[in-house]
This record gives sequence, structure tokens and C-alpha cells, in this order.
Amino acid sequence: MEHILKQFCAYGMEYKDHEGYTHYWVTLLPEVQLAYSTIKPYSYTEKDKFPLRKKNPTPPEIVELNGSPEPVKKIIKARKIRLNGKDQRQYLVRFKNQTADKDKWLEEYAIPDGKLHLKRFRASRRSEKSHK
Repeated sequence: MEHILKQFCAYGMEYKDHEGYTHYWVTLLPEVQLAYSTIKPYSYTEKDKFPLRKKNPTPPEIVELNGSPEPVKKIIKARKIRLNGKDQRQYLVRFKNQTADKDKWLEEYAIPDGKLHLKRFRASRRSEKSHK
């Protein structure tokens, strides 16, 4: 403690306070020891550090029949939505042997065989644009 106080008082054995008065560093020692002994480390949780941070949303559940993902018939539409301050793309998916009222908006990772179906969907959109 004395070593820290000596370093703080770089003038040697004496230091000047904010009003310009000169003091002997040893007179500060009891106050500094009291201040250091009453300090408790602040422990904080992740919630305290980042109060505006929200937990990652759970991915939408994949509808399953007999233990396997329900097969996708086709992707009908695409849309961009804003979730938790980030733009995310969702696709309207129609499942095989299902009616239009069972269509669901899913993100790419939640679509069974998503890359294959998205490739077909994008190709069909390009061909529609070229025919117009």
C-alpha cells in the first residue's frame, strides 16, 4: 500500500493537493488503507453488461412425419423481415400432400433440402423475369 502511495506522490516524501498545500505522504496512508479495504470487486452478469442484447430466437420447428422432415413440394415466395435489428430472408414453403393453408414461412436453414429447393426457386424467378 505504501509503495502505491509513494508512486502516486511522485514528488518523493511530499505531495501537493488540489489547493496547492504540501503534505507528507504518510498522512494519507490511513485514508487510503480504509478506502482499499472497503472496496469490493464488482461482479456483473451478461445481462448487466449488455442490457439491450436479446437472446437468439429459436429456429422454427420443422414439421415431421414418422420421424423424418416433411418433404417440400416447392418454394412459392420470398420476403425480407427484420428480426432483432437484422434483415432476414424467409421463404414461403409448400409441403407435399398439403394444402395452401399449411404453407409456412421458413428461413433457409430450416427448409429440408433447402439449397436444392432454393436453386429451383431462384431459377424459376429468373425465367419469369426474362419472359416479361
